[in-house]
Amino acid sequence: MENQYKKMTIGDIAEQLGVSKTTVSRAISGKGRIGAETRDKILEYIKEHNYRPNVIAKGLAKSRTYNIGLTLGDYDLMDLPFFQKCMIGVSEMATSMDYDVIISTVSAGDISQLERMVTNHKVDGVILTRTLLQDPPAEFLKSRQIPFVVIGTTLDKSIIQIDNDHRSACKELTSILLMKGLKKIALIGGSRSYVVTEKRLKGFMDAYEEMGMKADNDLIYLDAESNFMINNNVEELIRKKADCILCMDDNICTFVLNKLKKEKIKVPNDILVASFYNSSLLENNDPSITSLQFNVKELGNVSCKILLDHIKGKPVPNRTLLGYEVSMKESTQLR
Repeated sequence: MENQYKKMTIGDIAEQLGVSKTTVSRAISGKGRIGAETRDKILEYIKEHNYRPNVIAKGLAKSRTYNIGLTLGDYDLMDLPFFQKCMIGVSEMATSMDYDVIISTVSAGDISQLERMVTNHKVDGVILTRTLLQDPPAEFLKSRQIPFVVIGTTLDKSIIQIDNDHRSACKELTSILLMKGLKKIALIGGSRSYVVTEKRLKGFMDAYEEMGMKADNDLIYLDAESNFMINNNVEELIRKKADCILCMDDNICTFVLNKLKKEKIKVPNDILVASFYNSSLLENNDPSITSLQFNVKELGNVSCKILLDHIKGKPVPNRTLLGYEVSMKESTQLR
Protein backbone atom coordinates (compact mmCIF):
# COMPACT_ATOMS: atom_id res chain seq x y z
CA MET A 1 0.00 0.00 0.00
CA GLU A 2 2.86 2.38 0.89
CA ASN A 3 4.55 1.78 -2.49
CA GLN A 4 1.23 2.25 -4.34
CA TYR A 5 0.86 5.82 -3.07
CA LYS A 6 4.54 6.79 -3.11
CA LYS A 7 5.06 10.02 -5.07
CA MET A 8 6.92 9.45 -8.33
CA THR A 9 10.03 11.54 -8.96
CA ILE A 10 12.06 12.42 -12.03
CA GLY A 11 14.68 10.00 -10.74
CA ASP A 12 12.13 7.15 -10.73
CA ILE A 13 11.17 7.89 -14.33
CA ALA A 14 14.81 8.05 -15.42
CA GLU A 15 15.59 4.73 -13.74
CA GLN A 16 12.58 2.94 -15.27
CA LEU A 17 13.34 4.17 -18.79
CA GLY A 18 17.12 3.91 -18.61
CA VAL A 19 17.78 7.60 -19.30
CA SER A 20 19.31 10.45 -17.32
CA LYS A 21 17.38 12.83 -15.04
CA THR A 22 18.44 15.66 -17.34
CA THR A 23 16.82 13.91 -20.31
CA VAL A 24 13.55 13.50 -18.38
CA SER A 25 13.65 17.13 -17.29
CA ARG A 26 14.17 18.28 -20.90
CA ALA A 27 11.26 16.17 -22.10
CA ILE A 28 8.95 17.69 -19.47
CA SER A 29 10.05 21.30 -20.01
CA GLY A 30 10.31 21.05 -23.79
CA LYS A 31 13.67 22.79 -23.60
CA GLY A 32 17.10 21.48 -24.51
CA ARG A 33 18.23 18.95 -27.10
CA ILE A 34 16.52 15.55 -26.98
CA GLY A 35 15.47 13.09 -29.68
CA ALA A 36 11.81 13.01 -30.67
CA GLU A 37 11.50 9.27 -30.03
CA THR A 38 12.98 9.59 -26.53
CA ARG A 39 10.76 12.55 -25.72
CA ASP A 40 7.63 10.70 -26.86
CA LYS A 41 8.60 7.64 -24.81
CA ILE A 42 9.08 9.75 -21.66
CA LEU A 43 5.88 11.74 -22.10
CA GLU A 44 3.88 8.56 -22.72
CA TYR A 45 5.27 7.01 -19.54
CA ILE A 46 4.41 10.17 -17.59
CA LYS A 47 0.86 10.12 -18.94
CA GLU A 48 0.37 6.43 -18.09
CA HIS A 49 1.56 6.93 -14.51
CA ASN A 50 -0.17 10.29 -13.92
CA TYR A 51 3.10 11.97 -12.93
CA ARG A 52 2.95 15.64 -11.87
CA PRO A 53 6.15 17.60 -11.18
CA ASN A 54 6.67 18.59 -7.55
CA VAL A 55 5.47 22.19 -7.36
CA ILE A 56 8.24 23.21 -4.93
CA ALA A 57 10.95 21.85 -7.19
CA LYS A 58 9.21 23.36 -10.19
CA GLY A 59 9.05 26.69 -8.40
CA LEU A 60 12.72 26.61 -7.45
CA ALA A 61 13.66 25.83 -11.04
CA LYS A 62 11.70 28.81 -12.35
CA SER A 63 12.13 31.12 -9.32
CA ARG A 64 8.38 31.05 -8.66
CA THR A 65 6.18 30.12 -5.71
CA TYR A 66 3.11 29.18 -7.78
CA ASN A 67 1.06 31.20 -5.29
CA ILE A 68 -0.81 34.45 -5.85
CA GLY A 69 -2.07 36.80 -3.14
CA LEU A 70 -5.67 38.01 -2.91
CA THR A 71 -6.34 40.93 -0.58
CA LEU A 72 -9.63 41.65 1.16
CA GLY A 73 -10.28 45.19 2.38
CA ASP A 74 -12.50 46.48 5.18
CA TYR A 75 -15.95 45.02 4.72
CA ASP A 76 -18.97 43.99 6.78
CA LEU A 77 -21.24 40.96 6.42
CA MET A 78 -23.33 42.75 3.79
CA ASP A 79 -20.31 42.80 1.46
CA LEU A 80 -19.61 39.09 1.92
CA PRO A 81 -21.55 37.80 -1.16
CA PHE A 82 -19.42 39.99 -3.46
CA PHE A 83 -16.10 38.81 -2.03
CA GLN A 84 -17.22 35.16 -1.94
CA LYS A 85 -18.14 35.15 -5.63
CA CYS A 86 -14.99 37.05 -6.53
CA MET A 87 -12.80 34.58 -4.60
CA ILE A 88 -14.49 31.63 -6.31
CA GLY A 89 -13.70 33.14 -9.71
CA VAL A 90 -10.07 33.77 -8.76
CA SER A 91 -9.65 30.31 -7.23
CA GLU A 92 -11.12 28.50 -10.25
CA MET A 93 -8.77 30.21 -12.68
CA ALA A 94 -5.73 29.85 -10.39
CA THR A 95 -6.36 26.12 -9.92
CA SER A 96 -6.70 25.57 -13.66
CA MET A 97 -3.22 27.07 -14.10
CA ASP A 98 -1.55 25.17 -11.21
CA TYR A 99 -1.56 28.12 -8.83
CA ASP A 100 -2.80 28.42 -5.24
CA VAL A 101 -4.33 31.50 -3.62
CA ILE A 102 -3.19 33.08 -0.34
CA ILE A 103 -5.65 35.46 1.33
CA SER A 104 -4.61 38.54 3.29
CA THR A 105 -6.57 41.46 4.70
CA VAL A 106 -5.61 45.09 4.18
CA SER A 107 -6.97 48.52 4.98
CA ALA A 108 -5.81 52.05 4.32
CA GLY A 109 -4.26 52.07 7.79
CA ASP A 110 -2.85 48.55 8.01
CA ILE A 111 -1.13 46.67 5.19
CA SER A 112 1.15 44.61 7.43
CA GLN A 113 -0.21 41.24 6.21
CA LEU A 114 0.39 42.25 2.61
CA GLU A 115 3.88 43.51 3.45
CA ARG A 116 4.78 40.26 5.20
CA MET A 117 3.42 38.13 2.34
CA VAL A 118 5.49 40.01 -0.24
CA THR A 119 8.64 40.49 1.87
CA ASN A 120 8.77 36.76 2.65
CA HIS A 121 8.45 35.94 -1.08
CA LYS A 122 5.30 33.87 -0.59
CA VAL A 123 3.59 34.98 -3.82
CA ASP A 124 4.41 35.67 -7.46
CA GLY A 125 1.78 38.38 -7.77
CA VAL A 126 -1.19 39.99 -6.04
CA ILE A 127 -4.82 40.87 -6.78
CA LEU A 128 -6.20 43.88 -4.88
CA THR A 129 -9.99 43.66 -4.56
CA ARG A 130 -10.72 47.27 -3.65
CA THR A 131 -9.31 50.58 -4.87
CA LEU A 132 -8.95 53.74 -2.82
CA LEU A 133 -8.35 57.34 -3.87
CA GLN A 134 -5.31 57.22 -1.55
CA ASP A 135 -4.14 53.62 -2.03
CA PRO A 136 -1.29 52.43 0.28
CA PRO A 137 -1.53 48.74 -0.82
CA ALA A 138 -1.07 49.68 -4.48
CA GLU A 139 1.77 52.08 -3.68
CA PHE A 140 3.55 49.39 -1.65
CA LEU A 141 3.29 46.81 -4.46
CA LYS A 142 4.56 49.34 -7.00
CA SER A 143 7.56 50.09 -4.77
CA ARG A 144 8.38 46.37 -4.57
CA GLN A 145 7.95 45.95 -8.34
CA ILE A 146 5.87 42.81 -7.88
CA PRO A 147 3.24 41.99 -10.55
CA PHE A 148 -0.24 42.97 -9.40
CA VAL A 149 -3.66 43.94 -10.71
CA VAL A 150 -6.60 45.70 -9.11
CA ILE A 151 -10.26 44.77 -9.23
CA GLY A 152 -11.79 48.19 -9.66
CA THR A 153 -10.66 51.49 -11.10
CA THR A 154 -7.76 53.68 -10.00
CA LEU A 155 -6.60 57.10 -11.10
CA ASP A 156 -3.07 55.70 -11.52
CA LYS A 157 -3.01 54.75 -15.20
CA SER A 158 0.15 52.66 -14.78
CA ILE A 159 -1.76 50.06 -12.73
CA ILE A 160 -3.48 47.14 -14.49
CA GLN A 161 -7.20 47.42 -13.80
CA ILE A 162 -10.14 45.05 -14.25
CA ASP A 163 -13.58 46.41 -13.49
CA ASN A 164 -17.23 46.38 -14.42
CA ASP A 165 -18.33 49.39 -16.44
CA HIS A 166 -20.01 51.07 -13.47
CA ARG A 167 -20.14 54.53 -15.00
CA SER A 168 -21.97 53.43 -18.16
CA ALA A 169 -24.26 51.12 -16.20
CA CYS A 170 -25.27 53.83 -13.70
CA LYS A 171 -25.78 56.30 -16.52
CA GLU A 172 -28.09 53.89 -18.37
CA LEU A 173 -30.26 53.09 -15.36
CA THR A 174 -30.52 56.78 -14.38
CA SER A 175 -31.43 57.69 -17.98
CA ILE A 176 -34.26 55.13 -17.99
CA LEU A 177 -35.70 56.64 -14.81
CA LEU A 178 -35.42 60.17 -16.19
CA MET A 179 -37.21 59.10 -19.35
CA LYS A 180 -40.09 57.95 -17.15
CA GLY A 181 -40.60 61.63 -16.35
CA LEU A 182 -39.30 61.53 -12.77
CA LYS A 183 -38.33 65.00 -11.55
CA LYS A 184 -36.94 64.35 -8.08
CA ILE A 185 -34.52 61.41 -8.20
CA ALA A 186 -32.47 61.05 -5.03
CA LEU A 187 -29.13 59.26 -4.69
CA ILE A 188 -27.68 57.66 -1.55
CA GLY A 189 -24.08 56.42 -1.71
CA GLY A 190 -21.23 55.20 0.45
CA SER A 191 -17.76 56.51 1.19
CA ARG A 192 -16.20 58.84 -1.34
CA SER A 193 -12.80 57.39 -0.46
CA TYR A 194 -13.67 54.46 -2.75
CA VAL A 195 -13.17 55.02 -6.46
CA VAL A 196 -16.32 53.04 -7.29
CA THR A 197 -18.43 55.64 -5.44
CA GLU A 198 -17.05 58.37 -7.70
CA LYS A 199 -17.63 56.24 -10.81
CA ARG A 200 -21.26 55.62 -9.89
CA LEU A 201 -21.79 59.30 -9.10
CA LYS A 202 -20.31 60.31 -12.47
CA GLY A 203 -22.62 57.87 -14.26
CA PHE A 204 -25.60 59.39 -12.45
CA MET A 205 -24.54 62.92 -13.42
CA ASP A 206 -23.75 61.85 -17.02
CA ALA A 207 -27.38 60.84 -17.51
CA TYR A 208 -28.61 64.29 -16.51
CA GLU A 209 -26.01 66.03 -18.67
CA GLU A 210 -26.87 63.96 -21.75
CA MET A 211 -30.56 64.85 -21.39
CA GLY A 212 -29.81 68.55 -20.88
CA MET A 213 -31.00 68.44 -17.28
CA LYS A 214 -29.44 69.31 -13.94
CA ALA A 215 -29.39 67.00 -10.94
CA ASP A 216 -30.66 68.39 -7.62
CA ASN A 217 -27.66 68.39 -5.27
CA ASP A 218 -30.03 68.61 -2.29
CA LEU A 219 -31.17 65.09 -3.15
CA ILE A 220 -27.67 63.57 -3.27
CA TYR A 221 -26.36 61.98 -0.07
CA LEU A 222 -22.87 60.46 0.00
CA ASP A 223 -20.67 59.01 2.77
CA ALA A 224 -23.73 57.21 4.16
CA GLU A 225 -21.73 54.50 5.92
CA SER A 226 -24.08 53.50 8.73
CA ASN A 227 -27.67 52.41 9.18
CA PHE A 228 -28.22 55.51 11.31
CA MET A 229 -27.04 57.86 8.54
CA ILE A 230 -29.12 56.10 5.88
CA ASN A 231 -32.21 56.28 8.07
CA ASN A 232 -31.70 60.03 8.48
CA ASN A 233 -31.20 60.42 4.72
CA VAL A 234 -34.44 58.58 3.98
CA GLU A 235 -36.37 60.68 6.52
CA GLU A 236 -35.15 63.85 4.78
CA LEU A 237 -36.06 62.47 1.35
CA ILE A 238 -39.56 61.65 2.57
CA ARG A 239 -39.96 65.24 3.74
CA LYS A 240 -38.61 66.49 0.40
CA LYS A 241 -41.13 64.25 -1.42
CA ALA A 242 -38.55 62.49 -3.62
CA ASP A 243 -40.01 60.51 -6.55
CA CYS A 244 -37.32 57.83 -6.45
CA ILE A 245 -34.41 56.76 -4.27
CA LEU A 246 -31.43 55.40 -6.19
CA CYS A 247 -29.09 53.39 -3.94
CA MET A 248 -25.45 52.96 -4.89
CA ASP A 249 -25.31 49.35 -3.67
CA ASP A 250 -27.37 46.46 -2.33
CA ASN A 251 -26.36 47.13 1.27
CA ILE A 252 -27.71 50.69 1.21
CA CYS A 253 -30.80 49.57 -0.71
CA THR A 254 -31.60 46.97 1.97
CA PHE A 255 -31.49 49.62 4.70
CA VAL A 256 -33.59 52.01 2.60
CA LEU A 257 -36.27 49.38 2.01
CA ASN A 258 -36.38 48.50 5.71
CA LYS A 259 -36.76 52.15 6.67
CA LEU A 260 -39.56 52.73 4.14
CA LYS A 261 -41.38 49.65 5.40
CA LYS A 262 -41.05 50.88 8.97
CA GLU A 263 -42.52 54.24 7.94
CA LYS A 264 -45.35 52.41 6.13
CA ILE A 265 -44.34 53.95 2.79
CA LYS A 266 -45.09 51.55 -0.05
CA VAL A 267 -42.79 50.79 -2.97
CA PRO A 268 -43.56 51.61 -5.79
CA ASN A 269 -46.98 53.15 -4.93
CA ASP A 270 -45.57 55.97 -2.78
CA ILE A 271 -41.94 56.07 -3.92
CA LEU A 272 -39.74 54.22 -6.44
CA VAL A 273 -36.51 52.47 -5.42
CA ALA A 274 -33.61 51.10 -7.48
CA SER A 275 -30.07 49.87 -6.81
CA PHE A 276 -26.81 50.35 -8.72
CA TYR A 277 -25.80 46.85 -7.58
CA ASN A 278 -27.76 43.62 -7.15
CA SER A 279 -27.04 40.62 -4.93
CA SER A 280 -28.77 37.87 -2.99
CA LEU A 281 -29.72 40.53 -0.41
CA LEU A 282 -32.32 41.92 -2.81
CA GLU A 283 -33.41 38.82 -4.70
CA ASN A 284 -36.37 37.85 -2.49
CA ASN A 285 -37.70 41.33 -1.85
CA ASP A 286 -41.35 42.05 -2.49
CA PRO A 287 -41.71 44.01 -4.69
CA SER A 288 -38.77 42.92 -6.85
CA ILE A 289 -36.04 45.57 -7.08
CA THR A 290 -34.81 47.28 -10.24
CA SER A 291 -31.02 46.95 -10.26
CA LEU A 292 -27.79 46.59 -12.17
CA GLN A 293 -26.52 43.04 -12.64
CA PHE A 294 -22.78 42.31 -12.69
CA ASN A 295 -21.05 38.94 -13.04
CA VAL A 296 -18.74 39.04 -10.01
CA LYS A 297 -17.41 35.51 -10.51
CA GLU A 298 -16.31 36.48 -14.03
CA LEU A 299 -14.60 39.54 -12.55
CA GLY A 300 -12.47 37.30 -10.33
CA ASN A 301 -11.87 34.87 -13.16
CA VAL A 302 -10.63 37.50 -15.62
CA SER A 303 -8.55 39.30 -12.98
CA CYS A 304 -6.68 36.10 -12.12
CA LYS A 305 -6.07 35.22 -15.78
CA ILE A 306 -4.66 38.68 -16.51
CA LEU A 307 -2.41 38.57 -13.43
CA LEU A 308 -1.01 35.14 -14.33
CA ASP A 309 -0.34 36.30 -17.91
CA HIS A 310 1.39 39.37 -16.47
CA ILE A 311 3.54 37.16 -14.21
CA LYS A 312 4.59 35.12 -17.24
CA GLY A 313 5.62 38.28 -19.09
CA LYS A 314 2.81 38.14 -21.63
CA PRO A 315 1.34 41.44 -22.90
CA VAL A 316 -1.89 42.30 -21.03
CA PRO A 317 -4.39 45.16 -21.43
CA ASN A 318 -3.89 48.02 -19.01
CA ARG A 319 -7.63 48.36 -18.49
CA THR A 320 -10.40 45.80 -18.93
CA LEU A 321 -14.09 46.68 -18.54
CA LEU A 322 -16.67 43.91 -18.20
CA GLY A 323 -20.33 44.22 -19.10
CA TYR A 324 -23.56 44.60 -17.15
CA GLU A 325 -27.31 44.21 -17.43
CA VAL A 326 -30.07 46.60 -16.42
CA SER A 327 -32.85 44.62 -14.78
CA MET A 328 -36.10 46.61 -14.61
CA LYS A 329 -38.45 45.25 -11.93
CA GLU A 330 -41.58 46.16 -9.99
CA SER A 331 -39.91 48.72 -7.69
CA THR A 332 -39.74 51.33 -10.47
CA GLN A 333 -43.11 50.73 -12.12
CA LEU A 334 -45.17 53.91 -12.23
CA ARG A 335 -48.68 53.63 -10.84
